[in-house]
Order: sequence, then structure tokens, then C-alpha cells
Amino acid sequence: MKFRPSGLDGGWIIELDRISDERGWFARAWCAEEFAAHGLPAAFPQANMSYGHRAGTIRGLHVQLPPHDEGKALRCVRGRVLDVAVDLRPASPTYLQTSAVELDAEGAAMVYVPAGCAHGFQSLEDDSTVYYLVSQPYTPGAERGLRWDDQVVRCEWPITEVIVSEKDTSWPTFDDAAWRDEHRRATGEGNQDQ
Repeated sequence: MKFRPSGLDGGWIIELDRISDERGWFARAWCAEEFAAHGLPAAFPQANMSYGHRAGTIRGLHVQLPPHDEGKALRCVRGRVLDVAVDLRPASPTYLQTSAVELDAEGAAMVYVPAGCAHGFQSLEDDSTVYYLVSQPYTPGAERGLRWDDQVVRCEWPITEVIVSEKDTSWPTFDDAAWRDEHRRATGEGNQDQ
């Protein structure tokens, strides 16, 4: 496996190290030792799949509040997606920066999104499927999100005719004071002001 930084502190793009011959190729898709050597979780208690019927579909931007915040290792196993992460960790050197990585089934690269980052993706082709490992079991009461078209984080979605769920269009923007206050308390940033 080949690890290269994604642009967010603690984020990685993980490419396959393929061994090819006349039959095709073989590659290690997951290795706990290599993940641990890069400071990533070596165990993922949950795996999810997401399927998008149509190109333009956006899922996100989702984040779990501490102590239930999730690191995610994602791979597109069918079609093509743009995977987007936004650093919402106030103490991070890449706070409020965005990373966007195109993933496709042919390349089979994986992206690691650190815990504390909002995450989403847009299907760039019909019938796209994403498979991902999650470092914490999903906790419904800790789920939060940012609007996919938030003007502070400014994600650049390549397909402008979007399909977004009602839930994802109802998330607040980063400028929403109540959202910011709750997020600051949950991440411990609010305690620094006292």
C-alpha cells in the first residue's frame, strides 16, 4: 500500500501496490500494521456501503460529535465519486480546509478521513458505490452535519445539478451560531475562552 497525504492533517490517500501478470493483478486492500504505522486506527468496528443511482447525488456533509467522532477509510467499488472532507477540528493546522479526492473503481484508491472532519461525496457516474470502514459504531444522537453548499467551507462539487436528501439540505451552515457553539463545546474549544 502506498500512503500519501490528502492535504488535511492526519488525512491520507492510500493507493494499491499492484502485482500484475497475464491473469490481472493482486494487491493488499487493507493492512492493520500499515495503518497503525501511519497513526491510523488498526481496527474498524463497522463497515458501510452507499449506492447512488444517479450522477450528481451528494451525501453529506456529515460529522459525529466527540466522543463518538469517526475516522473513515473509503473506497469506490463501482463507478466514480468525488470524496470531500472538511477539517472541523479547531486545534488542527488545517482547520476549515477542504480536501477533495476523486475515487473510482478502476484505480481502487482509498481515502482516510480523520475523526473530527465533516465528510461527504458526490457520485460522478450513475450507479456509483462506496464501501467504507468506520472507526466508531454509529451513534445517532451524536450525528451532526453542515450544508453541502456551505459558503464558509466552499466545497466545489463538479456536477451542478445535484440530488440531495431533505435531511442533508436541512443541516445548518457553519455561520449558524447555535451550530458553532455546540461544536465548540463538544470539541473542547469553548473551554479555552473561560
